[in-house]
Amino acid sequence: MTRLILGPFNRVEGDLEVQLEVADGRVLEARVNAPMYRGFEGMLNGRDAMDALTIAPRICGICSVSQSVAAARALADASGVEVPPNGVHAINLMLACENLADHLAHFYLFFMPDFTRSIYSARRWHTEAQRRFAPVVGGASASGEHNRAALAARARWLELMGNLGGKWPHTGAVMPGGTSRAIEAAEKIRLMVRLREMRAFLEQTLYGSALEEVAALDSLAALDAWSARAKDSDLALFLDISSDVGLARLGAGPGRYLSYGAYAQSDGSHALEPGVWDDGLEQRLALDPGQITEDMRHAWLSAGPSGEPLHPMAGITQPEPDKVGAYTWNKAPRLAGKVIETGAIARQLVAGQPLIRAACAKHGGSVYTRVLARLVELARIVPLMEQWLVALQPGEPFHQVQVMPEQAQGIGLTEAARGALGHWLRIERGRIAHYQIVAPTSWNFSPRDTEGTPGALEAALVGAPLDDTTEGVGTSVAVQHIVRSFDPCMVCTVH
Repeated sequence: MTRLILGPFNRVEGDLEVQLEVADGRVLEARVNAPMYRGFEGMLNGRDAMDALTIAPRICGICSVSQSVAAARALADASGVEVPPNGVHAINLMLACENLADHLAHFYLFFMPDFTRSIYSARRWHTEAQRRFAPVVGGASASGEHNRAALAARARWLELMGNLGGKWPHTGAVMPGGTSRAIEAAEKIRLMVRLREMRAFLEQTLYGSALEEVAALDSLAALDAWSARAKDSDLALFLDISSDVGLARLGAGPGRYLSYGAYAQSDGSHALEPGVWDDGLEQRLALDPGQITEDMRHAWLSAGPSGEPLHPMAGITQPEPDKVGAYTWNKAPRLAGKVIETGAIARQLVAGQPLIRAACAKHGGSVYTRVLARLVELARIVPLMEQWLVALQPGEPFHQVQVMPEQAQGIGLTEAARGALGHWLRIERGRIAHYQIVAPTSWNFSPRDTEGTPGALEAALVGAPLDDTTEGVGTSVAVQHIVRSFDPCMVCTVH
């Protein structure tokens, strides 16, 4: 048996190291290390409650709106303020803008460039993959044709944030009672232009068909038929590559998926419902956030006096860098003691999207189904954004002023691009006395828990072949595919 340490990984957000035990050319065991400690939870303690709106978004530069929304919802829960309909729609537009920008970047800039590598040079699709997806080298002009187009589309897309939030990242417009940035009638027209530009890029390049046609796919047979019609699209090329390489056999997930519910509506519902999906039961289960705990047995963090896993409202973040048996700065979140996967695949399973349910029924959580779920989600959310934009009523309130109590506690749950994001806070004498965050990559890249159960990625890597002999065994392309299929954001993990 041989031990390999892979890292740092390129084309992931933040620092990541993976330790593998390998034998006979396959991974026997994996440990995932988030090697950078940042300590945002500790920074928040003792500050004015509203400071969370300024500090929490700085956790990350690519999902800062999601952190803003989670912090704002925790403060709204503590204060009891109600968000007016315009505020609900505007915040959904900001969240969707950021989340879909991440999906676009993941597919074109992080994931697909791996298929241009020399290990795949003999494959029939390799030349076409290089033309479309060659990675950025020395500037966008050196990248694949579709990568360049995606970068340009993403840049124009993020101009939405200039209108909606004033700037991106780290917009200051998101508040407990809505948004401080009111949208006027003329701005709605400019925003719709950007939405239609993104629709055009997706329909012409990624899908080769209408978004609604992709969103309505309800079975693997329907997907195959659609792919034959849209054979020149990037999604069809991904499906061809996936079938040829066997991505559906790589990176098996835990089979339980968590979504806090995405894009809250004024009536208290969500555009994508909250819940837990269990592959074994093939049904959606109710979500009880009270069952969430964080296990610190293998984290360089103090487990506290009891040593037991703690609910985030009681959790602590106290560094213990010399802790025996620890190998990461990431805690091990669990739901009712069980390992959970989160992300677009979880949102689509919980919300009942039939194609993703059918794909997971046949293949389980895998590299293939994770990427497919992101692409289906893109097709589903852009039309919803058009509806939210039309629903904005210029001249009506976008924000309700909140009164922050001296003593209170609150929970803020949202869905970032990578999945379930939660903030838990307690206010005493008007200041933050307790703040805990559980980010999506905390769930997916968690270490082992007290029982020795590996996290979602750690388990998904078991059995992966070390097949990239052209670039050295330490750069196994299969391992890279599995890691990137979760789209890690390590800076959020080590908040």
